[in-house]
Amino acid sequence: MATQILMPALSPTMEEGTLAKWLVKEGDTVASGDLLAEIETDKATMEFEAVDEGIVGKIIVPEGTEGVKVNSPIAVLVEEGEDPAGIEDAAPGGSSHAAPAEPSPATEPQKGYGREEGGADKGAAEKPSAPDRTQGDRVFATPLARRIAKDKGLDLSAIKGSGPRGRIVKADVENAKPDQTKPSAAVETARPADGQKTALPSGMTSDQVAKMFEGRAFEEIKLDGMRKTVAARLTEAKQTIPHFYLRRDIQLDALLKFRSQLNKQLESRNIKLSVNDFIIKACANALQQVPDANAVWAGDRMLRLEPSDVAVAVAIEGGLFTPVLKDAHQKSLSALSAEMKDLASRARERKLAPHEYQGGSFAISNLGMFGIDNFDAVINPPHGSILAVGAGVKKPVIGADGEITAATVMSVTLSVDHRVIDGALGADFLKAIAENLENPMTMLA
Repeated sequence: MATQILMPALSPTMEEGTLAKWLVKEGDTVASGDLLAEIETDKATMEFEAVDEGIVGKIIVPEGTEGVKVNSPIAVLVEEGEDPAGIEDAAPGGSSHAAPAEPSPATEPQKGYGREEGGADKGAAEKPSAPDRTQGDRVFATPLARRIAKDKGLDLSAIKGSGPRGRIVKADVENAKPDQTKPSAAVETARPADGQKTALPSGMTSDQVAKMFEGRAFEEIKLDGMRKTVAARLTEAKQTIPHFYLRRDIQLDALLKFRSQLNKQLESRNIKLSVNDFIIKACANALQQVPDANAVWAGDRMLRLEPSDVAVAVAIEGGLFTPVLKDAHQKSLSALSAEMKDLASRARERKLAPHEYQGGSFAISNLGMFGIDNFDAVINPPHGSILAVGAGVKKPVIGADGEITAATVMSVTLSVDHRVIDGALGADFLKAIAENLENPMTMLA
């Protein structure tokens, strides 16, 4: 029987993608785990694997096609001896559970499926189409997922699948708990989906704007997937999140002296800590010191996190990533420095997996290295807050004895979601960040 291969959702923000390149051709025999195609998401180019085996009977979507909707058919597999003739008619009615194969435990470095360009296994498929997850009493799950669920004593019907059309894959059962129940429908309907296209305010159309500049030289720049996603999410953030802003100056002299001493001692280990490493650690500790600020908005409720998962904005050509340093409060400064360097490097190459730039309750955006004294950052939903960090500048300050002295002062602005954090709570959180930075040795306690 003909089996449809569907366009996968390789990240939660993906609603459509570009079928960049087919790695198979019609008539090729494929097995589970074979690479089928390279697909460009809004964030990266990822390789797509097969779950089912068969013969590529028909390629429906040619390579280079842009705007291919998630869960739309892109090819059809047929069984050996099956006549490929007429499969275009059969494909829409056939089964449609082809999905990327799951890496084996020995080689899988992270959750989910799919491989980014370069060969390393990368993270998770999202945006399942729940109505197709079951048929009668049947629950669609990969054989490996079924075996793991059986070993863990899990009820597959209570697990939400992240594969195409809601198919349950290995990562779903590995992350599930024995007492897991189905997610609240209220949250699912109330929370905007990642990547959802937010309607722009009514105004001039693109043609009307272009007409204003008739006779003037200009270049029309086509929006890629990342820029479309950035535009949609920031529009959503400014339209739906009630921002307010808390500003504070932080004196850095003690931190700069302490950093210099540490770097001298760490020189033999080829470790050099940056001011940003201390900022990450200070914020991670502050989230533990003021736990009510470690929260996100979830539609009709808030989720208060226990670990300090800190996102850090990294500028790349054409957009930005916010890789997340998980459990940052538990890591040493040198460990945070090494992890941040690795994440930033792979972000600039667009080689991050989805689970590496999703999550966290709080973010840091540092433009100090670009000479910006202060600015206001836009909250990245569903985060509760974001810290905008400016440059450290020598300024006159009044010392404890009333004398005017020079100090290195850094201006920061905490953008806060008022639905999650009120003014006094935000002030306590920002105070904790400032105290950690002005007394850096306490961060090592």
